[in-house]
Amino acid sequence: MTKDQKEKLFSNKFIQKFLDSESPVTLKNKYKFAEISSSLAYYLKSFSNVNKLLDYICLVFKHIFNENIILIIPLNYEGEIWNENIKISANHEFLTIQQEIKNFLNKFQFSKNFKIKEILFFENALKNNFKEYKIETKKILSRGKCRGFIYIFSQDISSQSITEDNNFNFIENCLAVGLENYYLIKTKKKHENVDREISTGAEIQSQLLPDYCPIIYGVDLAAHCRPALQLGGDYYDFMCLKTNISEKRKEKARWALVIGDVMGKGIPAGLLMTMLRGMLRAEVLTGLPPDRILHDLNQLAINDLDQSHRFVTLFYSDYDPRTRKLRFANAAHNPPLLWKSSDQKIVKLDAEGFVLGLQKDAEYHCGEIKLNANDLVLYYTDGVIDTSNSLGERFDEERLIQTLTKLCKQSYTSQEILNKIFRKLDDFTGQNRHLEDDASMVIFQLK
Repeated sequence: MTKDQKEKLFSNKFIQKFLDSESPVTLKNKYKFAEISSSLAYYLKSFSNVNKLLDYICLVFKHIFNENIILIIPLNYEGEIWNENIKISANHEFLTIQQEIKNFLNKFQFSKNFKIKEILFFENALKNNFKEYKIETKKILSRGKCRGFIYIFSQDISSQSITEDNNFNFIENCLAVGLENYYLIKTKKKHENVDREISTGAEIQSQLLPDYCPIIYGVDLAAHCRPALQLGGDYYDFMCLKTNISEKRKEKARWALVIGDVMGKGIPAGLLMTMLRGMLRAEVLTGLPPDRILHDLNQLAINDLDQSHRFVTLFYSDYDPRTRKLRFANAAHNPPLLWKSSDQKIVKLDAEGFVLGLQKDAEYHCGEIKLNANDLVLYYTDGVIDTSNSLGERFDEERLIQTLTKLCKQSYTSQEILNKIFRKLDDFTGQNRHLEDDASMVIFQLK
């Protein structure tokens, strides 16, 4: 059959004319039914309108099973009775009973929160109202789920059931496929809308992270966040403690460097990270020492974090380029790794402190260290060390320390070191495997 022929058969008007011109006996001819089957298959292939499909199915039912009245009650995308698409297939001689069925349906009024088990109540009412007919029930099933119901009204109580007829089962299955296509199209559109919203959220969130590293006197900075999903719960930031000064003077002003991780990932973690960022930026401007910053931040955020059943780890530090002193406090975050160039070894920068959002009266301690030329600090989130390979092995902290040690012994810039660590992570996880958690790193290197 050519495409033009199929498109001709695809027309409801043509099918109506074709069926009206044929007798029931002729329609039993295999060739004629094959023509209708081909048209129906083509309709499903080009499926776009579920209402037209149901009208089309009724046309076929009407002329193949002209001694029956067939009531089709589909379920919509939400699994509720789809009132506006209930269809009745009946010949002209059944116009009176067809109207009676419509009146019965209008009076019955299916509940908005319809449950499939409630259909038994409807079926009993239907049979009691039309006792002169034999009424058979057939579920429209697709992928094991009920997509609607078919009711066959027969005047001849002793007549053979059409539910055993191959033609009936074929048409019913086509109807099930058509309804399933509709649900899949609706699901796809819903997912597309969600993906669009997530993409917008991810774009906004990416704009909240620094676009570039600031210029701090005597420091070479590099940073990058690689979220596991489009939205992530990792956070890093650089904030000058002096706001109303020129860019040149900011270079030698005190700077806050922070890295944090909201428990979990995805949309909830991303929203909490955004909230925390706003609170922290307001706290930083007070100029308080790191331990007081974390204490006050915990007091501010604990109610919101408690309601979300999540917590946050955060490492906060501030650096003074004139004295090269780095002060820091830790809310149970992974301690940054300090490469001491003079000793050619790595030590951890840590201070006692509790996670944000779990304990209202949590206390934090402040540490301080003076950095020297060529010293380097690596801030990172646990997504870096928790990355696993196909064997289930973690990248772990020890492997990160070994990698950083080798790189620090060579004359690489902060950006080069950052790139090489991420490349090492990719080599470790292997091809076609993604990070299981958000992974962020900030490298702070003295020139």
